[in-house]
Amino acid sequence: MVDIALQDRRFMMAAKAATRARALDRLRLGDLLFRYLTRAAAIAVLALLGGVLISLLIGALPALRQFGFGFLVSEEWNPVTDRFGGLAAIYGTLVTSFTAMLIAVPVGLLIGFFLTELCPRWLQRPIGIAIELLAGIPSIIYGIWGLFVFAPVLQHTLQPFLINTLGNVPAIGALFAGPPFGIGMLTAGLILAIMVLPFVSSISRDVFAAVPVVLKEAAYGIGCTTCEVMRHVVLPYARSGVIGGVMLALGRALGETMAVTFVIGNAHAVSASLLAPGTTISAAIANEFTEAVSALYTSALIELGLVLFVISFIVLAAARYLLARVARRIG
Repeated sequence: MVDIALQDRRFMMAAKAATRARALDRLRLGDLLFRYLTRAAAIAVLALLGGVLISLLIGALPALRQFGFGFLVSEEWNPVTDRFGGLAAIYGTLVTSFTAMLIAVPVGLLIGFFLTELCPRWLQRPIGIAIELLAGIPSIIYGIWGLFVFAPVLQHTLQPFLINTLGNVPAIGALFAGPPFGIGMLTAGLILAIMVLPFVSSISRDVFAAVPVVLKEAAYGIGCTTCEVMRHVVLPYARSGVIGGVMLALGRALGETMAVTFVIGNAHAVSASLLAPGTTISAAIANEFTEAVSALYTSALIELGLVLFVISFIVLAAARYLLARVARRIG
């Protein structure tokens, strides 16, 4: 009887061990499968990015051979003679994006700080919903509103004011010279600022809310004002998140198409005045791709897309570099 009981016990132990082994094998298999799936997803992203870059290079090759580096520094854009230069589009892209960020970043940071520190609790949710709704409005709606409502208002109010007050000021007068067209690079920059403002303000609100309360209370306890708390406590603690939000907004501003196409004027010209019509890379591609009847014309537009791709890559690389510096400084 003892031998039979011992054998039964050994059999049960062996069965339990086999069950545990099968369970461990299933876990290892599931973990291995998950690892391969995540690796495949990451490789797919890299492959997709590389495929886009290769496609742009192949499409832009005729223009690269024809114009070389001169494409980047030439303002000429003449489809009749097949002479193309991307300077005006590159200049317009950078100017409108810089104008948008110059307006949206400080306003977005102030909104984020107001929502986390100063806003009454009953008002936080309505303002937050309004900001999220701004981010969800299609860009073509911004373009239509900018062309038919915003541009006429600027033509009769802000632009004449800037011309009369700042147009004759040395050094900066050239930025506000010329007639008030209503449309132009300043209008496009303002529309872009409205479009990217939700990105800056929403991310700023989230990272400001993550600042430990004890740090802010300590600053208030030693007599800091609200402005000093934001400048010396909140912003330094949340700088990495703020930089990420700003770069995300800048990427949106660089690639925006329809809203800018409506209000920028679509003129292939480089002008020092922000009131003058201009164009951007995205607007030029959207306006002229269906009209490109020659292979060189199409290739020039694809090369503009390649330039925009490189600019976006540089912006993202700069963002990663800034975040890395911040991380090293914090330790």
